[in-house]
Amino acid sequence: MLYSMTGFGKAVSELPGKKITVEIKSLNSKQIDIAARVPSSLRAQELEMRNRVAAILERGKVDVTVYVENVAGDTSVKLNVPALKAYKEDVEHTAAALGIAEPQDWYGVLMRFPDVMRSEAPAEADDKEIECVMTALSDAAGQLMDHRRAEGERLESFFAVRIDRIRQLLELVPQFEEERIAKIRVRMEEGLAKIHGVDYDRSRLEQELFFYIEKLDVNEEKQRLAQHLNYFMETMAGPKGQGKKLGFISQEMGREINTLGSKSNHAEMQKIVVQMKDVLEQIKEQVLNVM
Repeated sequence: MLYSMTGFGKAVSELPGKKITVEIKSLNSKQIDIAARVPSSLRAQELEMRNRVAAILERGKVDVTVYVENVAGDTSVKLNVPALKAYKEDVEHTAAALGIAEPQDWYGVLMRFPDVMRSEAPAEADDKEIECVMTALSDAAGQLMDHRRAEGERLESFFAVRIDRIRQLLELVPQFEEERIAKIRVRMEEGLAKIHGVDYDRSRLEQELFFYIEKLDVNEEKQRLAQHLNYFMETMAGPKGQGKKLGFISQEMGREINTLGSKSNHAEMQKIVVQMKDVLEQIKEQVLNVM
């Protein structure tokens, strides 16, 4: 089964006087890459939070955001009056020294200065808050994985349709092979006929023609491409975490299709190869989003 690397999860937990919200978003990436934004009271737990998310999500560019809101009647954040007073006096002295007017909107000016809000919340979260955050973190990661799986099912259908399309195009190749060989033979004989006064050994011509046609034989490419198509479908039905393998298989499919095109030497076969490449490019683009 496939899992997409794109997803979103959100979980909310509540404690007396506090509301904890965890949001996790992920996009595609070759490795696990986590960016975390957590309150200062939870900095000591950030590494543990990262490890927990990494163990669940495995791959992707992940953004983790933790909000802790105080929903009690009183607030633990208050205006830092001494700092505001000091800033106001400083602005007044500066205005007098420069000969400019003092601001009309004192609150708007003073609130832009740093440290004008003072938190009376504890420096570190207690055990109950940490447990609540970790529970919300796991729930959000679980929701994200559910979302990834839903996207993975869509990708499975997408790939199945396109693999089947390449298989259908591959089945069209044999009908042109006999015609292709006949045209090569005629073209070579016509070329020799244009060279006047040159005698050649007919049996040697047949031998050289055989070697030339053998070099243009595409049976091996057709067989290997068919095997890669089957292997892609088998891998897609396996356990999660097959994105890199599917990428490697699609690269091998591209090599066989390219060789088929270089050997085709036939307009209709080359059209088929172009269609195969177009479908394969669609597969490669979406494989990048598979976990």
